[in-house]
Amino acid sequence: MALTGKLEVEMEINSPADKFYNIFRRQAHHIPNICSDKVHQIDVHEGDWETPGSVKNWGYTLGGTSMSLKETVESVDDENKSITFKVVDGEIMNHFKCFKSNLQVKAKDEGSLVKWSLEYEKVNKDVPNPDAYLEFAVNVTKDIESHYLKA
Repeated sequence: MALTGKLEVEMEINSPADKFYNIFRRQAHHIPNICSDKVHQIDVHEGDWETPGSVKNWGYTLGGTSMSLKETVESVDDENKSITFKVVDGEIMNHFKCFKSNLQVKAKDEGSLVKWSLEYEKVNKDVPNPDAYLEFAVNVTKDIESHYLKA
């Protein structure tokens, strides 16, 4: 069984690409207000909300368990609306040596195409694939889409 892997999901949403991308690029502090049942808090630990290399603390619930993590923005490509996040601390690191997520948003007719990908390296072969984290990203995406459709 491989210790490294990649999971991906693509989904169409009815929110404008610029708005959806911007919430992760510059306004992550709004996410707990949009999906408070999943994300309890996000604050800046080091740096600021926008600069690659800045570190953010996330408090979230996954599978009924409250957890936290620290992530840094590893790379940003505003032209292609793509951000790569790298987890640097938190409970997830008990199971993974390396855990990165990538968000890419593309404008599409009346909405957007959102692609999430997770790249990881497990600490051992007994660790399950992080499917729950991919599902978490999908559910947060749906909550943000609903928020923008109401606005």
